[in-house]
Amino acid sequence: MAKNSPVEFYQQVRAETAKVTWPTRRETLITTAMVFVMVFLASIFFLVVDQILRFGVSTLLTLGH
Repeated sequence: MAKNSPVEFYQQVRAETAKVTWPTRRETLITTAMVFVMVFLASIFFLVVDQILRFGVSTLLTLGH
């Protein structure tokens, strides 16, 4: 593996960074909103599943008592 000088490395990093297609502010806001919506939906789903399992386990425990 060839060794690069720090200056050459920095120049390569700058060149690669220039090739990156950065998202617009609008794209970033939409993606952020979608993440929050998905987190909300996932939390509701797991809350419902947890309540169903809690009910099932408590029912099984009271049947054996």
